[in-house]
Amino acid sequence: MFNIITRKTLLAFAAAYPNAANALFEWYHEFQKLEFNSFNELKTVFGNASIVKDDRVVFNIMGNKYRLVVRVVFEYKTVQIKWFGTHAEYDKIDVSTVSFKK
Repeated sequence: MFNIITRKTLLAFAAAYPNAANALFEWYHEFQKLEFNSFNELKTVFGNASIVKDDRVVFNIMGNKYRLVVRVVFEYKTVQIKWFGTHAEYDKIDVSTVSFKK
């Protein structure tokens, strides 16, 4: 089981993007109960996931209307939520350095 850091960040994104809140919570609950030892294993479940620098993984949410960027450390079963936004907003960020800002 993965430890997702932090749920509070996910709640903040859900509040900022209420149309995507249910999809975010579905991702959270599904990801939390699964076991992965590598990106390749993760990719078998989340076929739309892409890996980028710094162990970051990008997920398409709601049919690619939104993007979720997380950092996954498989060795420690830890996920850190870095960023969430629309596909258009995603195109304007540097996915390898972006981080959550309150």
